[in-house]
This record gives sequence, C-alpha cells and structure tokens, in this order.
Amino acid sequence: MATGRVDLDGNPIKPMTICMIGAGGFIGSHLCEKLLTETPHKVLAVDVYNDKIKHLLEPSTAEWADRIQFHRLNIKNDSRLEGLIRMADLTINLAAICTPADYNTRPLDTIYSNFIDALPVVKYCSENNKRLIHFSTCEVYGKTIGCFLPKDSPLRQDPEYYVLKEDTSPCIFGPIDKQRWSYACAKQLIERLVYAEGAENGLEFTIVRPFNWIGPRMDFIPGIDGPSEGVPRVLACFSNNLLRGEPLKLVDGGESQRTFVYIKDAIEAVLLMIENPARANGHIFNVGNPDNEVTVRQLAEMMTKVYSKVSGEPSLDSPTIDVSSKEFYGEGYDDSDKRIPDMTIINRQLGWNPKTSLWDLLESTLTYQHRTYAEAVKKATSQAAAN
Repeated sequence: MATGRVDLDGNPIKPMTICMIGAGGFIGSHLCEKLLTETPHKVLAVDVYNDKIKHLLEPSTAEWADRIQFHRLNIKNDSRLEGLIRMADLTINLAAICTPADYNTRPLDTIYSNFIDALPVVKYCSENNKRLIHFSTCEVYGKTIGCFLPKDSPLRQDPEYYVLKEDTSPCIFGPIDKQRWSYACAKQLIERLVYAEGAENGLEFTIVRPFNWIGPRMDFIPGIDGPSEGVPRVLACFSNNLLRGEPLKLVDGGESQRTFVYIKDAIEAVLLMIENPARANGHIFNVGNPDNEVTVRQLAEMMTKVYSKVSGEPSLDSPTIDVSSKEFYGEGYDDSDKRIPDMTIINRQLGWNPKTSLWDLLESTLTYQHRTYAEAVKKATSQAAAN
C-alpha cells in the first residue's frame, strides 16, 4: 500500500472511511480490491452477497483485515443503513437492478430498485452532511438525436448528433409502452433528485455514468455466478453462448453500436473521484472508452476469435444467428442506437483517459470466464460422481 499519497493538486490524501453499497458486485469487488491494496482507506462493505469479495474478507489475518467490514443487509428495509452512512466520510451507491431482460419483464422491480430504494441513501447523506458518489448509467441518454434523422442524412455522421455529453445531450426515451426504458427513466429521476439535493440542501455529490464496464468477475454466467435463468448484458450473454458452444444471438441484426471499457481502467477513474473531491463534487462523469466502439455484430465476431484463442477450441461453423428483439426480450423492448461518450469533462477535471484496447479487455475477461466455467463444470461432475 502506497504511503504519502497526494491528490491532483498536490495536497496530502487523508485516510477516510467509505460506506460502499453494492460492494459485493462486479464493480464493487474491483473497487474494494483497489482501495484495500493501494490506499489506507477503510471500507464498510454493504451487500446481500459477498461471493465476489470473499478473497478480501478471508483470511482474517490479511494485511487489510482491520480496514474492511462486511455488513449483510438489504438497503430497502434495514434500519442499520443510516448508522453506517453516519460512520463514513463518503458513501458510494452501486446498488441497482441492471439486467436488460428485466427492464420490460420486471418494470416495477426495476423502478423500485433504481429509484425508490435509492431514496434513503440520498436522504441520509444529505441530512448527515456526508458526501455521495452515486452510480447511474449511460442508458439515461436513451436514443441519440441522430437516429431520428433520415437514413441518408449526412448529419448522421456529425458527432454533435450522436456523441453523448453530460451537460448538453438530451435524454430521449421511447413511448411509455416500451417498458425497456423503465431502468433509464428511474436512473434519470434519481440523478435529478441527487442534483436537486445538491442545489437546495448543499449535498456534496458526484454522479458516475458507466459505459459498459467489462472484466473478470463480470455479472454473470447464468447458473455459475448468477441466476440460472435470465438474460444478462450483451457481453456476458455472448460469453455464456461461447462457453456452452452455442451460436451468439444477434438481436435485430446486431446493428446497435456500443463502447466498452476495461474495469481496471474505470476503477482508476473512480479512485480519482474519491480522492479529489474538490475536482469531482457537483459533476456528472461519463466513464467509458470511445476508442473501443463497435457494433454488436462486430463485438460478436471479435469475441468469437478471442475465445477460440484463449480456449483452444475451434469456432462454430455458424457462430451467430439473428433473432428479433420481441423473440429475445419479449414485448415492450426498445433500444438505443449508439452510446459513444464524450470525455471532455472527466479529462479536464481528473486527467483520466482509458488505456486498454477492446481486444485486450476481451482476452482478459474471456480467459477468466473460461477458467471459472471449467472449474465449475469439473466441480459439478465430481459431485455427481460422488452421489
């Protein structure tokens, strides 16, 4: 662990206590790891599960054992939450339902999880004068202005019509019956509440908009490190198909465009926000990698090649198949066309830029998933033989 650390303005960084809600998830596990191994800060890790951070909690003799406490609680119905926020200097809220298949099949759960359940966190931080870093999503942008232009319009190629900017881009959602937007709408409303608490009551806040953070321990491989049923986000969904030797399903032709950023790059950005409050407070930050832009179809093609390399298995003769969004997600699904982040604000305020190429982050992720899946299959086979 580094000592004598200073912030971006040369000021000494004082050790702090951080209440991290959702610490047991993909992002939380990497952030906990970063804080414990590279900083003197303490972590009050709050979640209902701790599988992804067990390596940090055990053994009790680990060098950081006195700097992390795990608190198993559900923020929607546990009175202990306010006490933990009071004990901390900073609260980071990562808790959310963020699986696309749930947005139009479980819209009430999605709205409650991402708005109603987050209300107490914002309230307790504001009332107790505690700083808040709230995790939102790039989905709050919805559709781009460019997608409403005629197909042959040259303006579709103008970045002004599709690059997403925190302070100027509108948030454009589909009609109400397209319940896929329940997630984005709930996330936007909690952003507005956080911002309003800052404007009216002086809440010190930072809002993070992740653009497809990818890496080891990513949620999820169904039945291995997540529910046996359900459809995860696109990269995990493709990983699941590759691990099982199944063709990758391209929804509506896979023409939507996305960018992907490596989790370890993204966590560097979050650490800068944590340790530079004077530069981060009051800001909304896109955290993504515009250089790693591909269509979903191109992503499938690249993942097929990378997986063949890391697994030593040949690709399928027909590695992809096309399916409709109605068939794949059910009624009420809709999608954004592009998610390309503008990086001006985070670069100006924190000097952060992502480093890892799409190929490298896919290789790291798929190597981990291939190993994890193989170990799970071996364990299941041994248990079946013993019975």
